[in-house]
Amino acid sequence: MSAPLATRDRPLRVAVVGAGPSGFYTAAALLADRGRAVTIDLIDRLPAPYGLVRYGVAPDHQKIKEVARVFERVALDPRVRFLGNVDYGRDLRLADLEHCYDQIVFAVGGQSDRRLGVPGEDLPGSLSSTGFVAWYSCHPDFLDLPVDLGVESAAVVGIGNVAIDVARVLARDPDELATTDISDDALAALRASRVRDVHLLARRGPVQAKCSPAELKELAELSGVDLLVDPAELELDVGSAAELAEDPQAQKNLALLRQLAARGATGAPRRIHLRFLVSPVELVERDGRVGALRLERNRLEPRGDGLAARGTGTFEELPAGLVVRAVGYRSLPLPDLPFDERNGVVPNRGGRVIEPATGAPRPRLYVAGWVKRGPTGLIGSNKPDGAETAAAMLEDLPATEPAPEPGGIDARLAARGVRVVDFPGWQQLDRLEKERGAAAGRPRVKLARIAEMLAALDGG
Repeated sequence: MSAPLATRDRPLRVAVVGAGPSGFYTAAALLADRGRAVTIDLIDRLPAPYGLVRYGVAPDHQKIKEVARVFERVALDPRVRFLGNVDYGRDLRLADLEHCYDQIVFAVGGQSDRRLGVPGEDLPGSLSSTGFVAWYSCHPDFLDLPVDLGVESAAVVGIGNVAIDVARVLARDPDELATTDISDDALAALRASRVRDVHLLARRGPVQAKCSPAELKELAELSGVDLLVDPAELELDVGSAAELAEDPQAQKNLALLRQLAARGATGAPRRIHLRFLVSPVELVERDGRVGALRLERNRLEPRGDGLAARGTGTFEELPAGLVVRAVGYRSLPLPDLPFDERNGVVPNRGGRVIEPATGAPRPRLYVAGWVKRGPTGLIGSNKPDGAETAAAMLEDLPATEPAPEPGGIDARLAARGVRVVDFPGWQQLDRLEKERGAAAGRPRVKLARIAEMLAALDGG
């Protein structure tokens, strides 16, 4: 009979694949149960931890990035290891993890984005917010993204917080961004940018806008930028008025939007235009790249879960040489795991991975974060989500079959020639980035390419 797990003689061995917010919050929840002995390996394909905190939070939102200090305390716990530069699917497969860990959590987030599904979407000059945000955040995968800011008009499709971030970075004075940890290449491109008009396009009305009042207020207060709103697009239908009465966030947004509509243009050199009740139906080609958006006016109609946008058959053309779609992140299928293509998640029940056909749980396999629930919520939303998954894992302990080779992952990685970056290695990179930043009056200057990070660890 196997020795019981989560005891001092046989600690529970857990692999968390993905060292972003959901991975760290799940690890923290497991560590909080002091009555059980547990060791955790946080595995990430990049040498740097923290996921979207490092590569998704806008560079001019340094306060939000301070949550990394919370995650650092988790990583410094003696029961935790960081295994960076280890790519699940390439360096390790599920069979490896099942052989070496008692329980495995996949917390890989949303590596892709939702598409618009309209003609012309793949024209040069049409980008996803996933790629654009990663580009200006110095993500190794997107350093060479072809971003052309030599156009006068840009459009951002969507009006969530990510869309607001994209519009703000496009319109903000580059001298203000020069004091952040933005990518050097992105900063140079923004300094040379010819973009003067940014159009934020929402398919529904102002009451349904998903951006927070704080984000909207920040956009309204940008120096050298007019935030323009058409008063006619702030008129509410009966259904929106009813929603507004029950939504304090929407009330704050609408009050600010009405102030902006009344203020109008001040003659600022750059402009952000907020548009409501419009949907792109085509990206129009001009000289081999996107040159305009064909928009359809919408109206709102009731449906079971709220108000839905419906086209009216009225169209307009909006000039735009750059289009960034910001209509949601999307997780990608993971090798050896089931995947729900429609919802972009690993099928699960409360964090337990299940077989889609039968609903039966897959023993010892769990998910957390966006790959579990879809791309919803803010960074802090992953805390209760991770706690739910951790609770399921601990509840399943009595029936959990111990791994045959606990602690055997190091030998497997060594045999495959994988260069593992541990947490002291990341701390070395972190210090170097901060030193480079201090010399330039910035919080940090990021090491960009993985080869550059590994060379820095070798003293290169």
